Amino acid sequence: MRYVKLAGSSVPAIGQGTWYMGEDPARKAAEVAALQQGIELGLSLIDTAEMYGEGGAEQVVGQAIAGRRDKVFLVSKVYPHNASRRGMAVACERSLARLGTDCIDLYLLHWRGQHPLEETVEAFERLREQGKIKRWGVSNFDVDDLRELHNPDCATNQVLYNPAQRGIEFDLLPWCEKRALPTMAYCPLAQAGRLLQHPLLAEIAERHGATPAQVSLAWVTRHDGVIAIPKAVTPEHVRLNAAAGTLTLTSEDLRAIDRAFPAPTRKQRLAMV
Repeated sequence: MRYVKLAGSSVPAIGQGTWYMGEDPARKAAEVAALQQGIELGLSLIDTAEMYGEGGAEQVVGQAIAGRRDKVFLVSKVYPHNASRRGMAVACERSLARLGTDCIDLYLLHWRGQHPLEETVEAFERLREQGKIKRWGVSNFDVDDLRELHNPDCATNQVLYNPAQRGIEFDLLPWCEKRALPTMAYCPLAQAGRLLQHPLLAEIAERHGATPAQVSLAWVTRHDGVIAIPKAVTPEHVRLNAAAGTLTLTSEDLRAIDRAFPAPTRKQRLAMV
């Protein structure tokens, strides 16, 4: 498994996402078990948000990390409409209660909203001073947003990134790399849709004795400062995600992916889902 320096910690380049978890009570036990299996396999970074299942995902994570908190690097995100001085304090307390912990390792602004960035940063810093969070960062910020933020204490930017969505490579990813700002890639498997059915990924996967999903994860994490956060709810998918951390694509593989999914040649609007 490759590791990335994030918010003062060394974390695996492949973590665990929780989008859509906590929405169906009938699936909760399987979701908790999947996260616990991932922790045991070294996928110690878990990403969640108050938005996911309107707190349901955080409850799933809380149950999964009970008795295992010291093994986990915990990331959660605050709604933009809660990112005011007072609103963030209340939202963070709710998240902490659902997660069953007294501190979040990394707390992110989910996307830009109505509150001024200065006020949001002040709210983050207050939570850090109180020991409620260790570090803070942002999500769905483009280069102009990061320039406006202009704060060295920002620990990461979480954005959409996979072989079929490469827009960040034109300017955002190089900007972050130049400043040693880690990038967290959500939807690294493009929500397991058409991307994983592409014949090229199947061909590369066959050469490596892997799966198309593992090829996509290896491709996303080929950059030193990029962390992928795929979601998995079955034991087999968790195992395969963990194993993808040891897969290294060849230069021939990378050129073939470039031909099938060309890199951007101009500025693109930041993609979000």
